[in-house]
Formats: sequence, structure tokens, C-alpha cells
Amino acid sequence: MVTLFLQYQMTQVIEYFTKKLYYQGAHLGSVSLSLLLALLIISGCGDNSTDAPFDLIEDIDAVEDPDPEPDPIDKELVEGVDYFLPNVDLSNWKVTLPIPRADGKPLEVEPPEIMDYATNEVLRPFMYNDSTDGSLVFHTYPGSTTTNSSYSRTELREQMIPGSNNTNWTFGDGGTMRGTLSVPEISTESDGDPHRTMIMQIHGRLTNEQRDLIGEDDNNAPPMLKIYWQNNKVRVVTKKLKDLDVSLEESLKTSAWTDDESKYFSREVGTEKFTLEVVTSEGKIEVTMDDDETFIFDGVHMERWGVFENYFKAGNYLGTTDDGAFATVKYYDLAVSHP
Repeated sequence: MVTLFLQYQMTQVIEYFTKKLYYQGAHLGSVSLSLLLALLIISGCGDNSTDAPFDLIEDIDAVEDPDPEPDPIDKELVEGVDYFLPNVDLSNWKVTLPIPRADGKPLEVEPPEIMDYATNEVLRPFMYNDSTDGSLVFHTYPGSTTTNSSYSRTELREQMIPGSNNTNWTFGDGGTMRGTLSVPEISTESDGDPHRTMIMQIHGRLTNEQRDLIGEDDNNAPPMLKIYWQNNKVRVVTKKLKDLDVSLEESLKTSAWTDDESKYFSREVGTEKFTLEVVTSEGKIEVTMDDDETFIFDGVHMERWGVFENYFKAGNYLGTTDDGAFATVKYYDLAVSHP
């Protein structure tokens, strides 16, 4: 009977020390030491001793830890150590989503509402923080589309005055957009090749006077710059006039422009991070990747583009309508500036 009772005591002591060390955040080696101590306590008890192990427990509990570890539940989390946030100021951006509003057009969220994206139930499936790597995630899939497009997006649109699309900039004014991003997930074609998504743009816009001059019913103009993640590389496309002899009035029409020859940066980025910087000035665009390789676009077509107002775009503009398609783009930092 005494032996059975001692075995029971040993079990209780081991369980006690294991739980105590676990909740205090002890390492595995400390747990092993505690078990050895428990065995020594039991072996030192005579056949007639029934209280010694528990007396020792009380004695050990009475000794305060000189440098106790904080309870993990009460520990204050530190940004940059325990979690990470993106370096993206959304004060001058609105976002377009792949879901429709009441009139069937894509839903848009402008400042100041966009600032609460982390708690906005409408935005959270498409735009959210990944605190493990400090990114702002843009997720999209085929859904509601904008005017003159068949594709859906979760994409930011620059607003120089928050909440308004009416103030924009020209190449003569100049502007810079810089961002660090990655494309960690994207669906594939039936042949196994990945779909493509547009990650940055410079988009043109007609003034109200230009719109009325050519008889358009909106202010839409073509994009002068499109930057894609495509086949694990970064592809850059600009526009050119189909006919350099076209009049100023005719050059305002989208149909007057077509894509110029594409350029690919040499680095294969895959799902890894990369940095892009776009700088505009009178008659010129410079696009640089990783502060290393630069494409310069200038000449007569860029000069003729000076008639348009522009705005920057950044995000995830998926170039497919395939069922089940999707893409995820992460921005770790994003900034826009104008002289």
C-alpha cells in the first residue's frame, strides 16, 4: 500500500512541476530537471512518510523567482518585433473592388472611409494587413468591371484632393510613385502558365472641356503606362499614337492610341519582393526596378501625351475572366509625390 501511495505521490509531483514550468514559459531542459528533482524527492521519502513531497512543494512555492517572465497573455506587443505594418498612407487613395454597388458598377471606397480598411467588413476580404511580413494585401477575382474594361480589380486610384477625382497632374507638373511589392499567389491558365495582373499604372484623364470637345460622356482617357506581373517577370507597356499627323482634337480620343512594344526587366521576380519607381517629367517616363535597371520612354509620343491630365494607380488588376481565377498582390510600402 505504501509503495502504491508513493507512486501516486510521484505522479502528482511530476504533474505539478510540469504544469508550473509550462505556464512560466520554461524550456524543455528545465522540465527534465524538474522531473529528476521530483524523483529525488520521492526516493528520499521513507515508507512511513506521506507528506514530505508536498511539504517540499510548499517550500519551493514560497521562494520567489528573482526575475519572473511576464505572462504571455499580458505581454505588450511591439511593432517591428511581434508584428509588422505596411508603410502605406491611404490619405490620397481610393480603392475599386471587384464587387458591384446598387447600379452594377464596381464598388469604390474613398477617404476617409478607406482609412478604416482593417475593420471595414466590405473591404476586409479584398484589402487587409498581413502583420507577419508588414504588407498591405490586395486580393481580387473576376467580378464587377469598370467602364471600358472586361477585367476586375482591387486597385488604388490616386486622389490629389481626398474624395475627388477632379484634380490631377500633367507630365509638365511631374510626379513620382515608388513601391515595394510581391505577387505571392496567382491562378493559372489551363496550360499551367500563370495568369497576369497589372500592378501599377499612369492613367490619362480628359478635362471637362476636352470631354465636351470630342463628345464623350465621361472623362476617361487611355493609360499611358501599364506595369504587369507576367510570367514571373515585370513587363512595362506604354502608348504611342497610331498616326503622328493626327490633330490635337483627334489625339484626345482613346482610339487614336495603341500599345507600344513591351519591355521586360531582366530579373525573374516570381513570388519575391521587388521595388519599382516611376518618375514622370515633361515628355518622359522613367521606370526603375530595384534601383538597378531603368527603362526610359521619351520622344514625340510622350510629348504629344502632354495634353492629358493623369493619375497614378497601384494594386491588383487581374487580366482574366476565367472561372476560379484569382490573384494576391502585397505592397510593403507605397508613396507618391509631386514637385
